[in-house]
Amino acid sequence: MIYISVFGAIFEMYNLQVASNEFQVLKSTILTVSTTVLVYLLTPIFSPELPDNRLQILVFYVVIFTTLLLWRLFYVRFLASNRFLQNAVLICDPYQVEELILGLENIDPHYKVIGYVSAGTTESIDFNYHHYVEQINKNDLASFVNRNSISEIVIASEETTGITGELYQQLLQMLESGKLIREYTQVYESKTHRIPVQYIARDFYRFFPFSRNNHNKLYLVIVRFFEIGLSIIGLWCCLFFMPFILVGNAINNKGKLFYTQERVGKDGVVFSIFKFRSMRDSSESNGAVFSTNGDTRVSAFGKFLRKTRIDEFPQFLNVLKGDMAVVGPRPERPFFVKEISEVMPFYETRHIIKPGLTGWAQVNYSYGASIDDSLIKLQYDLYYIKHRSFYLDLNIALKTITTVLFYRGQ
Repeated sequence: MIYISVFGAIFEMYNLQVASNEFQVLKSTILTVSTTVLVYLLTPIFSPELPDNRLQILVFYVVIFTTLLLWRLFYVRFLASNRFLQNAVLICDPYQVEELILGLENIDPHYKVIGYVSAGTTESIDFNYHHYVEQINKNDLASFVNRNSISEIVIASEETTGITGELYQQLLQMLESGKLIREYTQVYESKTHRIPVQYIARDFYRFFPFSRNNHNKLYLVIVRFFEIGLSIIGLWCCLFFMPFILVGNAINNKGKLFYTQERVGKDGVVFSIFKFRSMRDSSESNGAVFSTNGDTRVSAFGKFLRKTRIDEFPQFLNVLKGDMAVVGPRPERPFFVKEISEVMPFYETRHIIKPGLTGWAQVNYSYGASIDDSLIKLQYDLYYIKHRSFYLDLNIALKTITTVLFYRGQ
């Protein structure tokens, strides 16, 4: 079961987006079962001796594959049924309705907002939306919730004056009867695993409490122990790949093998990051610019290095030095930190922990080539800082392996 759980996570068997496609379910199940059976049979302590009759190995494989595939298909069909449909009601300002509904339903297709209560000074507003959303009278909220099997009431109003005494009493009664009432940013965070900084303005207190593990000495010592071990292994791999990279670099990149660049680390301290060169020499002769997906400055060989994350291997030296961690927000260049911080007041919050080789933003978001992309990545980074734990670190590590195996690197 441990092997199935680990390899299932790596090959995205538990990813709900993958689970929605039966072909992808079949693909992930084949990869998971094949790897599990192979590793199990080759594990000298846990597995029994290899059988003399090879047919037994085939039967062993078929039984595991059939059982797991049938279970996954059953799970997908059950998950996709209306039993998981959630009906919700919004309490918000009228002008927020369309944006908030689209935000929630794009995250979770089983989450349906079927009504809203205006908490603003304007009682109604016209908006273009593909589903009918009923406006509810403030005094009729409780009866509407009971009639329509509402599972959650979401409060997103910026004007507290709109929540009248009568409406407040109804909310208290529904809370006492077991109805779930949450603030919009809580719903957004729980469903996206991101911190919705775009809805919080400068209310920094809403981010607290940050994870206690950021100051937990036992957690930090254990993490540091694993980081040193992984860095030693990573640098040995770096030495192994170096002759091949040297040849590829000489042919395609035509520049120095190693590339150093200033990045902003913990507490805003600037340090030099090490990488294998992936761009052609003098690629920034006109100044610093965001690297984009399909960047013409990246050579063909450099693209391979980036997709496989091999170009990042020299950064294990930064981890050994203590400039970086294995898991954390990716370090950004000082020029871009200054530029982004001017439009995102929370951006420098990323610097309260060490930057990492890989991070929650890197395994959940494809590429960051603009200020808007940086905002989305910031949301993921703040979520990691807030919920940092061994489990989340392991999740990121497994997703990083998935990124490398499926050639999804930047």
